[in-house]
Amino acid sequence: MKIETEIELEQWMKSNCYTFNSYSINGSFIHNGFGLDNNGGLYSWYYTERGERRTLKYFKTEEEAVNYAFDQIKSDQYANRNYIGMIKEKHRLNEIISELKKRNIEYWTDEIPYGGFEDMRTRIFVIGCDIKKVADISLPK
Repeated sequence: MKIETEIELEQWMKSNCYTFNSYSINGSFIHNGFGLDNNGGLYSWYYTERGERRTLKYFKTEEEAVNYAFDQIKSDQYANRNYIGMIKEKHRLNEIISELKKRNIEYWTDEIPYGGFEDMRTRIFVIGCDIKKVADISLPK
């Protein structure tokens, strides 16, 4: 696949259900993550976190910058994980996972200390465009 512009990259991300939470493409705003910027014809790939921005790489053309960004995003195993909710109760988690499996929906989970190590929660993510298949599943955010 040949992607040459930021607009094409943005469209590719949308059509493949990649999240924009950690990527600023074509001027979209992010708090933390990676992005492409055009400063007078000089393109850059940068990382921003907590208001601090660091340029990681410069490019002479938009096509070079977009190809680099495309490769970075495609290789990021988290870029197409769409968060659908967080569960505390194991029985409810098992119900949700059973429903996802029944629908052949690819998912990923992790466990985080929500209110400390005595209050663990499981976050559920749906991979890629399977996010379109779960609108009817109600989970606490």
